[in-house]
Amino acid sequence: MTTHLPPAARLAWWGTAWLRGDVVTDLVVDAVVGDDATHVVAGLPGVTGTVGLVEGLAQLRRRGATGVGAAFPAEGDPVGLGGPRDFNTEALGAGEAVVAIGAGIGLVPARTGAAVAWVATPAERRQLPDVGEADRALRVALVQSAQALADLDVARWRPEVADRLMDLRHREPLAAPDGVPARCVDLAARGLQAVEVVALALEDDGAAVSAAQMQERRAALVPLDRAGRAALTAACSPEVWPPD
Repeated sequence: MTTHLPPAARLAWWGTAWLRGDVVTDLVVDAVVGDDATHVVAGLPGVTGTVGLVEGLAQLRRRGATGVGAAFPAEGDPVGLGGPRDFNTEALGAGEAVVAIGAGIGLVPARTGAAVAWVATPAERRQLPDVGEADRALRVALVQSAQALADLDVARWRPEVADRLMDLRHREPLAAPDGVPARCVDLAARGLQAVEVVALALEDDGAAVSAAQMQERRAALVPLDRAGRAALTAACSPEVWPPD
């Protein structure tokens, strides 16, 4: 299912498919909203108040949008962002955002309970990792992080993390709309898995004996987190999709 994908990934894949005429409206709403109560769009230029998800996409198409690309930045690593500062700041705070390709508009999700409001703000053209480059970097980071965590005896302080690292070939398949290259669907699954492994490993720094050990653990995980977010960004950005 798509529901365990971050909202920005869902909106990028299914919003792009809708803009390109590859899926019908009902499928877009079901896929993007998932288990949430509703998704709306706020702050679009020339539009008063909030509008529904489909009307928001229609407004973006009227402004020239040909697709929707995602970004999954973190402090010190603004991957997928091109500015301006206000958009970058909001996207970094949320940990994700999308850019309407060709429209000069970015959308940042703001969650209130089970509802998500995508807040529009001007967005500039961005530089993105190539899909092949992101794929290679993720493979390297997985090997290096696994070795570093093994050296830190991850199996003792976080056995479930060790299990996930040893079983990376088994992952939940992702459902994607027509038009998303199969290579990107696979890359998104692996990038998401890497980010989840990092989050799991950092849930309990208290298991470390000292501050130095905490720092060692984080240092071992930073490359994997960075590579995972870059992989997810590339896989969810039509600007760099290869032919399927």
